[in-house]
Amino acid sequence: MIIIKSSEEIEKMRESGHITALVLRELEKNTEEGITTRELDRIAEDLIIKMKARPAFKGYRDFPCSTTISINEEVVHGIPGRRKLRKGDIVSIDMGVFYRDYCSDAAITVAVGEISEDKKRLLKVTREALYRGIEKAVQGLWLSELSSQIQAHVESNGYSVVRDLVGHGIGRAMHEDPQVPNYKSDKSGPKLRAGMVLAIEPMVNMGTYEIEIKEDKWTVVTKDSKCSAHFEHTVAITSNGPRILTLPGSSSREEEYPFSRWN
Repeated sequence: MIIIKSSEEIEKMRESGHITALVLRELEKNTEEGITTRELDRIAEDLIIKMKARPAFKGYRDFPCSTTISINEEVVHGIPGRRKLRKGDIVSIDMGVFYRDYCSDAAITVAVGEISEDKKRLLKVTREALYRGIEKAVQGLWLSELSSQIQAHVESNGYSVVRDLVGHGIGRAMHEDPQVPNYKSDKSGPKLRAGMVLAIEPMVNMGTYEIEIKEDKWTVVTKDSKCSAHFEHTVAITSNGPRILTLPGSSSREEEYPFSRWN
């Protein structure tokens, strides 16, 4: 069942999203050679608690940490630990918080020092794909139009989108209906309505879209061991167009609808 949010509920989700965005911005600053993924996770949890929010990931299906941190060929759901970041890595950080009973969810992929041109291009195309999907988060369109837009941009640039993992609705729970694929399926999906809130999150691989799960039962890796990138925003569908809820700062129009940057 798709839960339609009121304008008051969307404002609460914006407050939650603001916290998520601030924490991710701080993690990006600290993503540098020599730091461990566990240290990054501790920074995140300390900031979340300081801002009187609750980590959305910690304890979810017994997940032990406040963030998932995935490096290079790891797609998503990497468990923070003793691994140190190295120059040339790309690091996907995914996290969310509950604040005033509402959840937000976002992800970024960050370069550690100087990275190869191939990796730079992967990050660029993945972030562009996210914003091209957000462009289609408009009431009256079909969800499949959003999914198709993401897939078309990714594949036209020679990459693949993960099929076995998708975005999702979000609100009082981290995962709500509908599922938000990053590829066109046989079904059109629901028609988008004002008040729907979606976590849109393209996961883009350099090679095959096929994935595997490591022995820890969490970390997802590419089947061919080629690199993957991941960007995500929590987005509300409104009568005035899509509104990105997981951005820092005030809710200016430039923040809510920054698509000119990526065209």
